[in-house]
Amino acid sequence: MDGHLRNGVVEVGGNARQQFHDARGYGRPADGNEIRLARVEAAHLLLRGDLTAVVDHDGSADRLSFEEFFVASAAAAERFALRFLVYADLRDRGFYLAPARAGWPGAAEADNDLIDLIVPPRGTKPGDSEPAYRIAVVGERESLPADELANLTLAVVDEESEISYLETATPEFDGGTTYSLPAGITGSLIGDRVVVWDAPDGFYDHGFYGQPLEVREAIIDTAVQLSLVEAAALAAEGQLVLDDADDDQSEATTFTATEIAGDTSPDSPASYTAIRKQGRRVEGERFDRRLAVYRMLRDRQVVPKTGYKFGADFRTYNTVESVEDLPHSERLVRVVETDHAFDPRELSLDVRLAGGVRKRMVFALTGANGEIDWLSVSRLTP
Repeated sequence: MDGHLRNGVVEVGGNARQQFHDARGYGRPADGNEIRLARVEAAHLLLRGDLTAVVDHDGSADRLSFEEFFVASAAAAERFALRFLVYADLRDRGFYLAPARAGWPGAAEADNDLIDLIVPPRGTKPGDSEPAYRIAVVGERESLPADELANLTLAVVDEESEISYLETATPEFDGGTTYSLPAGITGSLIGDRVVVWDAPDGFYDHGFYGQPLEVREAIIDTAVQLSLVEAAALAAEGQLVLDDADDDQSEATTFTATEIAGDTSPDSPASYTAIRKQGRRVEGERFDRRLAVYRMLRDRQVVPKTGYKFGADFRTYNTVESVEDLPHSERLVRVVETDHAFDPRELSLDVRLAGGVRKRMVFALTGANGEIDWLSVSRLTP
């Protein structure tokens, strides 16, 4: 049985509808028993021997073998080879597939221009139920816009034609850390940290703020060192005052994430202004974005701690009741800008590292006005 290539679509007659579409989910019905196939579908049927050849009515009118059709399609259709590899792999895994690219016959409606294929649950046909996967086919050297990746499955094809699947989602943060901070915490700004010399009860043990300043046989056992992000967040809530700052304690002043992301107002408390200035001095504009993320996580009763050892900005704990009985952190968070573009290798490295330490990789996409979108990425075996 031959297919006929016209205007980039392969038409197949005879009993093609029953043999290919109804029984195995290929193509879309046309007139009578004919079906219309996207190039990747026709190439797969050629490779399996279900089609003998494709007659090229768009060009030479020759009968093209699989090899000839593959080469011609790769020249005519951008990224055809990558899409075919993913299509064939998912077919081998037992899935029916629906094309989602504009111009492909019967292309499924997609709300994201990155989507190449819609995959229904295994054993079901397209349109029978909600998709199991919305596949974006990606080469390992391509650039991926961070703000367009949520709720997609990335099929990353490397230079040796191996495929890695990455699942993206929008995570929810629902923490249960309920430690209540007392008022009147004071500290000293020293380099890139703030030391609270007389930390209140539970400050570290139950709130998991900072790190105790401990040595053997110390004469002070209540000192806690805070990172600049931790200190700035506490100062923004009016809960931390630097001992050499001229803050007016008659009225506690707090700031939203949006205000933190903008310029400091003239009437900001001196403690917050000093800590933020030092944070910007040591880290640049990233400090404000990391501070906004830290505050949002704390607002959701999630405890963020440094993720330096894991190459991330934060590691997070949903619920901390006591540091003596500390659970494993659940997520690694890396802060990027909303318009950040990922290199697939960058994503693969982050996800592999997070998985290796039994955590989920999450990216905080931060905008100029303090808005934050969340994106989680994990490995997937379809």
